[in-house]
Amino acid sequence: MLTIVAVLACYTELIVAQGHPVDAAAGRMTLNDGLEVTLFAGEPEVKQPILTTVDDRGRLWTIQYLQYPNPAGLVRVSTDRWSRSAYDRTPEPPPHGPRGEDRITILEDVDGDGHADRFKDFVDGLNLATGVAFGQGGVFVLQVPYLLFYPDENRDDVPDRDPDVLLSGFGMEDAQSLANHLTWGPDGWLYGVNGSTTTCNIRGIEFQQGVWRYQPIEDRFELFCEGGGNTFGLTFDERGNLFYSTNGGPFIHALQGAYYRKSFGKHGPLHNLHVYGFFETVQVDQVPGGPPTGGTIYLGDTFPDSLRGAFIAGNFLGHTASWWNLDSAGSTFTARHGGVLLDSHDTWFGPTDMCMGPDGAMYLSDFHDERTAHPDPDAQWDRSNGRIYRIAASGTDAVSGLDIAALSSDGLVELLSHPNRWYADRARVHLAGRRDATVIPRLRQMALQQEDELQALQGLWALHVSGGLDDATASVLLKHPFEYTRHWVVRLLGDRGHVSPEIAERLIELSAKESSPVVRCQLAATAKRLPVSDAIPIIDALINTIPDDSDPRTLWMIWWAIEAHALAGRETLLASFANVAIWANSTQRMQAGLLIRRWAAEGREEFYDAAASLIASTPVTYREQAFASLTEGLSERASRLAGVEQGGLFEQFALPGSNTNDASRPMDGVSAALLDQVLDYWIAQPDDTERLRLALLCEIGGAYNHLMDLITRPDTDSQFLVESLDLLHEFGRENCVPAVTATLDRATDDVVRSSAIRVLGRFESEDITYDLLASFPDCSAEVRPQVIDVLLSRPLSARLLLERIASGKIDHEAVSVEQLRIVAAHEDVVLNEQVRLLWGNVSAGTPEEKLADMRRFSNDLRAGVGDVERGRAVYRHRCGTCHVLFDEGTRIGPDLTTANRSDQAALLANMVDPGAVVRREYISYTLATTDGRIMTGLIAEQDAASMTLLDAKNQRTRVQRDEIEELSESDVSLMPERILEQLSPQELRDLFAFLAQSPASPP
Repeated sequence: MLTIVAVLACYTELIVAQGHPVDAAAGRMTLNDGLEVTLFAGEPEVKQPILTTVDDRGRLWTIQYLQYPNPAGLVRVSTDRWSRSAYDRTPEPPPHGPRGEDRITILEDVDGDGHADRFKDFVDGLNLATGVAFGQGGVFVLQVPYLLFYPDENRDDVPDRDPDVLLSGFGMEDAQSLANHLTWGPDGWLYGVNGSTTTCNIRGIEFQQGVWRYQPIEDRFELFCEGGGNTFGLTFDERGNLFYSTNGGPFIHALQGAYYRKSFGKHGPLHNLHVYGFFETVQVDQVPGGPPTGGTIYLGDTFPDSLRGAFIAGNFLGHTASWWNLDSAGSTFTARHGGVLLDSHDTWFGPTDMCMGPDGAMYLSDFHDERTAHPDPDAQWDRSNGRIYRIAASGTDAVSGLDIAALSSDGLVELLSHPNRWYADRARVHLAGRRDATVIPRLRQMALQQEDELQALQGLWALHVSGGLDDATASVLLKHPFEYTRHWVVRLLGDRGHVSPEIAERLIELSAKESSPVVRCQLAATAKRLPVSDAIPIIDALINTIPDDSDPRTLWMIWWAIEAHALAGRETLLASFANVAIWANSTQRMQAGLLIRRWAAEGREEFYDAAASLIASTPVTYREQAFASLTEGLSERASRLAGVEQGGLFEQFALPGSNTNDASRPMDGVSAALLDQVLDYWIAQPDDTERLRLALLCEIGGAYNHLMDLITRPDTDSQFLVESLDLLHEFGRENCVPAVTATLDRATDDVVRSSAIRVLGRFESEDITYDLLASFPDCSAEVRPQVIDVLLSRPLSARLLLERIASGKIDHEAVSVEQLRIVAAHEDVVLNEQVRLLWGNVSAGTPEEKLADMRRFSNDLRAGVGDVERGRAVYRHRCGTCHVLFDEGTRIGPDLTTANRSDQAALLANMVDPGAVVRREYISYTLATTDGRIMTGLIAEQDAASMTLLDAKNQRTRVQRDEIEELSESDVSLMPERILEQLSPQELRDLFAFLAQSPASPP
């Protein structure tokens, strides 16, 4: 029995332990069969590592991210609720800008025992550095807002001079989501990703989330694909498929020119408003342990065969590393969780990145911190820790004496066949730098052979980066039996931006007969990049030759190619689509409908006419579908790209106006040709609200009067009435108010009443105010808040409502605190006084900086579980001096027993911004005496002779009235601010665990 208890005790310690010492942590980890882990490096030599990569000599490099999260030398002007900070200036590039704490460190295993024993900084003083890549005779470094290049021609690990600034404009608002992970693609471009809450603007290209790339030889920059969430890490598989890690994932399979889901509410739409669709992350069966970081496709030769080609990533909040097996699914992949590769059994373990080395081992960086939630720039944590682990197959020896750069060009070509693809990747970078014509025949032969698909790809990529992919070779390779070879030839040709007439003809021929969705998607991506004259024939061939394409991604890739040429190629596209036969095929029908929508959305006469011509060719069977597309486009005409928003986070507590965007643009009136079509379409069924909406969008005479007629018909059913009222909400003029008011008066259906109130809320008049006040007693509990919102939205109606409440005609509890914030936003002294007398002091909302604090604490609360008993002690020390909970504490402030303690956000708001809402009985006063004393507190007692103040420490002070020189309300709550700043993350969780108890559960 004792043995079992001992075993269980050890197991429990293993599960809940945290912060293992640097020399003991690896020994407590468990791994997948056949693997072992050792500590490669750790504190004090390495701290806060966020990246691992291996150079040509097999040495490991890391970034010690010690400056995180605030850049040195800058003043933070503001921070919003998502921790996006604005700074006073853009820093100069190093070494001229502010000197930070980040450093890029080389870790070398000199004696080959699997442990680093030599450490050297390549460069220090960096200021939020997030990427490193080797090539072109130096080191590329990503330090926002710059992509830098440090030349090191003599390879002595000392930069030859100050860095060259290659790119500028990477966003730096949030160190949690900076551009990161420089990675060479097989095509010779340097790739990177950008996170969710920073906005980049590089050479006129603005974006947030997505993959970007840079061609250093040609000095070209472009956005490869857009969207994806908060991204950290990217990798390529053996066929050159790009995957990037995301917190919404675990990862995304990136297609060139594609669009992916982003946090639309938080960041606004995709930057192309006319994509009309997007791709999701790779479909997976499970994502254990929170957001994956630094994912890598394992292409080594020493791990078990089952892991070859697997996607391996750290699970930051799960304190583990896992792998997923990838299965082809048309033009993309699905993923199956394979298992946990490494379990740290340590809650401080925070894996940030993984890479593969020449020995086939994986190197994993561990941020190692007690606080796993790092959402805000003011979060505090221990920067003294950090580890890097080597995960290797049992018995794997370290590689020594390696130097890829010293090899001949023929030696580099030999490495393209190495079973560990790390060698091929490094060899290809050097071939790109040398562009040695002597190896081109050999590479061409490798690409053209048809026995080994992977070797054909290696040959093709190396041939391309060496400058040897000519049109003759490309023409032959477009007929290659391996689909990924055809795919990559199409992609590399498209990257040129133009093709010869002969190649254009070959691409059209391929589009007409290609059945592989992998190749068809790339043909569409390439058509998007080519001039109109070359692109449209490719698009025609894609949509004409294979009916009802079953791969959904192909359909969207084709549309994005069409959309790229929709304006400049209007006449050519119209000639392609304006025929009856186009609508018989579902693929073509989809594209035709989207094209009508796109042309209508442009809001100019020539595009209205193009849409009219396309509609004229539509068979009667599909005419309604075509007009539905037209309606969508016309309703989108005025839209501009909206700015970054807030996604609803803590919206009920925020100051108003945080999400306002002036997102409109001028547009032409609908052309005569299109007006005639719409008129005929509407008149055929004038009571159809969808057709009527289209007529209203086109401003057809008589449409508005007909809508008013529909509203006033006595026999209109509820559903039809709601649809008509919704049209009035969009198109109504002030003369509609009497009819809508009459509808509200006679309505018995809550949905109808709600729709009518929405319409009335658009207009300001005393009649509306009195009608709404008169109807309030008859409104249901569901509709009353809507009436309150409308009445409070304007100062005059708000004053009349508050007068009704003051006189007792309307219960003051009908108005919520959140609704009262609207009143404060009016900045009307009289209204504020009315609110104070009825409810207390209510501010317009909590400022963004405090909402950011709420988010930080919210993340800390989610990161672990609190202990009720420990929380009781925190409560007694921090809260019990003023509040009572379950008869425990002092009754100065509100009794928490009956408060809504299940609403965590509300609790946080009250603690972070205690002055935002102060009930009238808890308004604090400032008292000045005739002898110069100043004191604050609640008025506990008063009579004709004296007044007694009660302060936050439960101390009572009695002051004679003849000693009072001045008494005024205090703008500050008696409850102190920043009370939560004094708590550790665990104390915070403990306190909230205690507060969350129900009355029946307290011990």
